Amino acid sequence: MSKTYRVGFASLVHDHVWGELRHWKAHPNVEIVAAGDVNAELRTQFGTEAGVENVYDSWQEMIEKEELDIVQASAENSAGVDIVEAAAAKGIHVVSEKPMAARLSQADRMLAAAADAGILLMVNWPTAWSPALNTAMNLITDGAIGDLFYFKWRSAHNGPKEIGCSRYFYEWLYDEEKNGAGALMDYCCYCADMCAYLLGLPEQVTAFRDTFVKDYPVPDDNAVIVMKYGNAFGITEASWTQKVGYVTPNPVVYGTEGALMVSGNQVHLHRAGSDAEVVDPDPIPEGRRNAPEYLIHCLETGEPIEGLCSPKVSRDAQEILEAGLVSSDSGQVVNLPMS
Repeated sequence: MSKTYRVGFASLVHDHVWGELRHWKAHPNVEIVAAGDVNAELRTQFGTEAGVENVYDSWQEMIEKEELDIVQASAENSAGVDIVEAAAAKGIHVVSEKPMAARLSQADRMLAAAADAGILLMVNWPTAWSPALNTAMNLITDGAIGDLFYFKWRSAHNGPKEIGCSRYFYEWLYDEEKNGAGALMDYCCYCADMCAYLLGLPEQVTAFRDTFVKDYPVPDDNAVIVMKYGNAFGITEASWTQKVGYVTPNPVVYGTEGALMVSGNQVHLHRAGSDAEVVDPDPIPEGRRNAPEYLIHCLETGEPIEGLCSPKVSRDAQEILEAGLVSSDSGQVVNLPMS
């Protein structure tokens, strides 16, 4: 590998950006050259942590003025589409944070812009880099528990503000237009992505969301989406009001020949007719351990972006989320595809 990839950061209001910055800095074939954000405090923080001087007042100015190979999009969910379209127009590859967008129409525009320009678009799902979850997914797709008929995942904490997210992050998470919803969009998205990868689009979606606990305005602080496939259920739960850690394994998966669950860093596998066994996860190979590594691996090898970070899988997850939003607001079951 000889090419050095010039990377710019488009917006800094997604708190995942600082962990991703460390991954980009650690890659031997990356040069971090610039960032753009409207917030002076974040610009100063980035300049200090990244050791760069070219920090612009907007991501638009950065993309216009800098020669970049890759953009790390770390914006509000609703702004991802504008970043991808602007980057694609200049032939710049994009890594965007999860979920893909705030609305399905935005996700479709992102796919179209990437396809028209011939750039790579990756959606960075933190779940993609978990050894235990990757091992569980591989066991499922290899048929270790037979045909999947039940997949449940819960994402929960006590709320973005309460767990210490920056105000630049939680202010837009609490804005339905910028986020897409509340906890429903922020946290139901993980299971929507996993189910879209394992099972594709469901036939029907029904969902509920509400504000049960917060005493300040949020779009919703708890949500449940149920996905009905031909022969399977997917259930995704989200909460911004859970003060304790996980009290059940996550995920819990049943198939026609067994079941599995992830607890901590181990996979518990129970095949029909056999005792339960603990499977220690395989380490994720170099080149696939985080989003910067994987994007550059795909650029170097010509391999497509696959799995949870695939733009197509992420787009289908967005349709599940959109259906969940429509169902929860209308009180009706939503049939898919929606268009």
